[in-house]
Parts: sequence; structure tokens; C-alpha cells
Amino acid sequence: MEIRVTATPDAKPRGTRLPRLARRRQLLSAAQEVFVENGYHAAAMDEIADRAGVSKPVLYQHFPGKLELYLALLDLHVDDMVNRVREALASTHENKLRVQATFQAFFDFVSSQGEAFRLVFESDLRNVAPVRQRVERSLQECAEMVSALIQEDTGCTSDEAHLLGVGLVGMAEVSARYWVTTHGSIPKDAAEQLLARLAWRGISGFPRTA
Repeated sequence: MEIRVTATPDAKPRGTRLPRLARRRQLLSAAQEVFVENGYHAAAMDEIADRAGVSKPVLYQHFPGKLELYLALLDLHVDDMVNRVREALASTHENKLRVQATFQAFFDFVSSQGEAFRLVFESDLRNVAPVRQRVERSLQECAEMVSALIQEDTGCTSDEAHLLGVGLVGMAEVSARYWVTTHGSIPKDAAEQLLARLAWRGISGFPRTA
């Protein structure tokens, strides 16, 4: 699933009337740029409005406050991450390829335009309850999808399968985020394959019962 929040110029001419949904996308695009550049606490609604080329009253018509704006943007991107993993797991019935596709999903997410992953994983709001809950829920949902397949194919108990699912998702998330900090010192596809191979050598050791 591709999030249609595209980059905006630093300022847009004011006065153009847009349908509500198009205006909302425009405001979210501008907000993403400002939040990624400055962090939540340093971001100002004035700057977001200027970046979108609207007045502050127009911005507040759509979002009553900065936190609501941030949460709307966060919801888009955690949904995107979960959908990428869901599509990866459904893309094949071969488990080795599923592992590869899952790592690719996380690497694709952290490589997506606009550095949206920073809003999810590197926010200065991670300790704020609504933000923490959304991020934790999205990772939990990914882990549950993985663990359901593990339990289906192995003799693992539900608790064992869930722990394995959490471990695999955590490995994919942390390694993908670390890879971004290396600025591509290892090519993306090579990094994905390297980590998928490591994960597969572990998870394939559990005998299949299905």
C-alpha cells in the first residue's frame, strides 16, 4: 500500500480552494516535512500552514491541534507498515520466501519517500501514550501475523509462536532502521538477503507439522 503524501514546495500560493480530502492530503504532506525536519516539539503550526500555503484557521479547520495532526499522520504510516507486512506474507506460500518478503517490507518502509519511518520509530513523542500505543499496536499486529503462520506450520504452542513472531519482527525493524543510518554501505537488496538468510536459518530449524 503506497501512502499518497507527496512532497510540497516550501510555500504554496494561498487562496486556492481544494476539495476537503485533497486539502487534508496537502496539509498532511506539509506536516510530514516539518515534523521530520524539526521533530514534534520544535514544529510549529504556523510553519506547517505556511508550508502548505494556507492560513492557520484553515489548518485548524481540519486538525484542532498539533497532536491531532501528528496522530493523523502517524495513523497513515503505521497502517502502511502493517499492510506492507500483510502483503509480504500473503505474496507466497513458500516460507523461505515469506521471510525474505517480510524483511523487504521493512526495508521498503524505512526507504519510503519523505522518511516517514522517523515519525513511527524516532519520534520525540514515543513516551506519549497515544503515540506509543499506535506504534506498539502496529508492531504487535505484524508479530501476530507472523506468529499465526509459525504456529500453523510447526508444533509450537501459541505462546512460543508469538515469542518467535515478536523476535522476527523486532529483528526486521531494528536491522532496517540501522541500515538506514549506514547510508547504503551495503546495497538494500544485499542487506535484505543477508538478514533474511540469518532469520531463515533459525526459523527453519523448527520441524513442519502441516
